[in-house]
Amino acid sequence: MALTHYLVLAAISLSLSNGLEAVQSEHEITRMHRTGYHFQPPRNWINDPNGPMYYNGVYHLFYQYNPNGSTWGNIVWAHSVSTDLINWKILEPAIYPSKPFDKFGCWSGSATILPGKGPVILYTGVIDNDNTQVQCYIEPQDPFDPLLRKWVKPDELNPIIVAGKGMNKTKFRDPTTAWWSKDGHWKILVGGKWKRKGMAHLYNSKDFVKWVRAKHPIHSADNGMWECPDLFPVSLRGRKGLDYSEEEKHAKHVLKVSLDDTRTEYYTLGTYFTKKDKYVPDNTSEDGSSGLRYDYGNFYASKSFFDPSTNRRILWGWANESDKPNDDIRKGWAGIQAIPRSLWLDSTRKQLILWPVDELKSLRGKEVTMTNLKLQKGELAKVDGVTPAQADVEVTFSFSSLHRAEAYDPSWVNPQDLCAQKGSMVEGGVGPFGILTLASKYLEEFTPVFFRIFQAPGKHVVLLCSDAQRSSLVDDPLWYKPAFAGFVDVDVAASKNLSLRSLIDHSVVESFAEGGKTNILSRVYPQLAVMDQAHVFVFNNGTEPITVDLKAWSMNAATIS
Repeated sequence: MALTHYLVLAAISLSLSNGLEAVQSEHEITRMHRTGYHFQPPRNWINDPNGPMYYNGVYHLFYQYNPNGSTWGNIVWAHSVSTDLINWKILEPAIYPSKPFDKFGCWSGSATILPGKGPVILYTGVIDNDNTQVQCYIEPQDPFDPLLRKWVKPDELNPIIVAGKGMNKTKFRDPTTAWWSKDGHWKILVGGKWKRKGMAHLYNSKDFVKWVRAKHPIHSADNGMWECPDLFPVSLRGRKGLDYSEEEKHAKHVLKVSLDDTRTEYYTLGTYFTKKDKYVPDNTSEDGSSGLRYDYGNFYASKSFFDPSTNRRILWGWANESDKPNDDIRKGWAGIQAIPRSLWLDSTRKQLILWPVDELKSLRGKEVTMTNLKLQKGELAKVDGVTPAQADVEVTFSFSSLHRAEAYDPSWVNPQDLCAQKGSMVEGGVGPFGILTLASKYLEEFTPVFFRIFQAPGKHVVLLCSDAQRSSLVDDPLWYKPAFAGFVDVDVAASKNLSLRSLIDHSVVESFAEGGKTNILSRVYPQLAVMDQAHVFVFNNGTEPITVDLKAWSMNAATIS
């Protein structure tokens, strides 16, 4: 059916549906937006993933958690364990304010597995009302406990690192996993700021007890406080993950920072010169918030770890809510973790690839397919046979020609602005085409994930959008409903197709373009397109015909208890 016809029906039915929210019970509203297979505890607020690791056959995920409510505050380190990264058992909190060195807060940090000793955690403590931040040490009470349920803070060691002279001690946090260097030292990074300059301070230790700050930060840039830094190697070939000690001749290095000012992350690819303890980004990596991103959507405070059982590097990221605190209080929960992602270097060596861990496929249920479906301009087709509010959708869009691609304006440097300007309903040449997720029957609500192709001198520019502007009937300026977007580095003239995978989970649409080159996570809260009233469509609103090949699966719920 033509897309324009659906919009006419939507206008007719809008008056009938506006009162739906008023008659829904509070319990129904809470349940309809809660995720089925993304990680979140049964209740309350969560934020940053902390200290992820694999140890003695068990995956451990710690995370910032408020045990007393669904807004930020009273933060402890909650602790969950898994054998498959998908189904989780929730344990008692591992770290909570209890000592003078963390009396005013236990903030983010990382785990390191020490040879012959086992795991230890470094985290940031706050010691006073002036927000003085120090780094603290904690170890398991019983390293032979397979679940590592109890943790202790040695008084004689803590705080293990304090800010030195000339440092901003209120902007000094989030220690990384440590790595062992051939110079005979353990090394970590701690995020910091001096005036407007964000930086990653480098510390060295021979015994993991006494730490000495290097004369200069390993890297810095003039873009505000660097939170949750991460430095790790990636192999030059293949998907195999690397531990931290890999020599630079066999790897590139990734430096990721989370920008406190904008609540966005970016990473650069470059070289870590071990003898100089200096990191230098490649000239193909922009050192700033408009550079490379793990995710161009609602994704922050990420943390990676090396999984020795599968030789993967795995990434966790936090997605907060996009509604208001009062909505979170009513729901009784706030915040999720994105699906863990495997991470490796693209064959171009200019960017990373991120892809949902293979274990997620264990939740796939019924499969439906569409093969060789032709969509002319203004047409869409419903994807029948799956649970559309809890699904995994993989689709390839093919086209025979790029002659109708719109001209690219060089001033379009911000993909998010471009997506807001040229949305899924704005007719184009090659695109917009994609999927409508969490869509109501008559399209009063929908969250489109789509491509648009432009012609620039000597190349084509591919835009990926995940647009939440029409995701909900709620018209509240305090709800965050952006048009997230990123460009996709692909030679579309050679391939004549584009691939997309979207993980749909009630209030989450997590999308991966071209095998994980460009990724966007959106948080949305439909009022009509919920549970079995949600729908998924494929659509084309460009003049160039599109061919669709699709596989979709109903997703079973993960066990998190």
